Amino acid sequence: MQSLIGTGVALVTPFKKDFSVDVEALQKIVQFQIDNGIEYLVVLGTTGESATLTKAEKELVIQTVIEANNGKLPLVLGVGSFNTADVVEELKTRDLSKFTAVLSVSPYYNKPTQEGIYQHFKAVAEASPIPVILYNVPGRTASNMQPSTVLRLAKDFKNIIGIKEAAGDIVQAMKLIQNKPKDFLVISGDDMITLPMVLAGGAGVISVIGEGFPKQFSDMVRLGLQRKVDEAYELHYLLADAIDMIFEQGNPGGIKEVFKTLGLSENTVRLPLVNVDENLANRLREFTLKIGK
Repeated sequence: MQSLIGTGVALVTPFKKDFSVDVEALQKIVQFQIDNGIEYLVVLGTTGESATLTKAEKELVIQTVIEANNGKLPLVLGVGSFNTADVVEELKTRDLSKFTAVLSVSPYYNKPTQEGIYQHFKAVAEASPIPVILYNVPGRTASNMQPSTVLRLAKDFKNIIGIKEAAGDIVQAMKLIQNKPKDFLVISGDDMITLPMVLAGGAGVISVIGEGFPKQFSDMVRLGLQRKVDEAYELHYLLADAIDMIFEQGNPGGIKEVFKTLGLSENTVRLPLVNVDENLANRLREFTLKIGK
């Protein structure tokens, strides 16, 4: 799917100091992505703190992004759970007409077998009226989707069009790229190894650092896709320290500090997450003022 090649960003959900959803800040963040070359937007992923949002707040975030985007960029919606029946129900009942695809995380907490993961996504694929991107993030789910499981799903279900691969394992990613069906998208879910994955044949990234530095990061990915390796690595190394910093004390605390420095939103996160400490906040502020403006 051509519209999902390049840089997508996992949007944060900005909060006011009273912890309510900051609609105006979310509008600004969406516009910031549009203005700076991002190819598509991912709504209600882990970075959006979706686990701490009420049903009404999720609806508010979705509608705010749809209206702020105004049809300019493709939209991908995060729809995932450890309860297969819940995912199926949401896919069958939600209006997905404004979305290009859904991003669905491998079931977390339950630690299913590979067959359990396959059967979960079989149910998801059969329920979804739009294309599905698998999401493998073993650091959060406590189970790794093996390449054999991903490739089995890719071959068995035409509407499973790609995977956000966030195991942080370049060898695993290369096995997927080597053996995947022709049009299946292997998308990096790890900002630090995005460029190596793209150069190995990956389709791009769903990024966190990319929403804080959208011009530089999306330029890097496009240069990688064009096989302009030296120019791409120059941008990679420009941002490498910031990639380490934004994840140093958890996501999205780090990227929200970047947005605060850019004047786009407060740095508020909801419990059980807490703000990054003063030392890291100062380092992020210094980097952002140097690079991001």
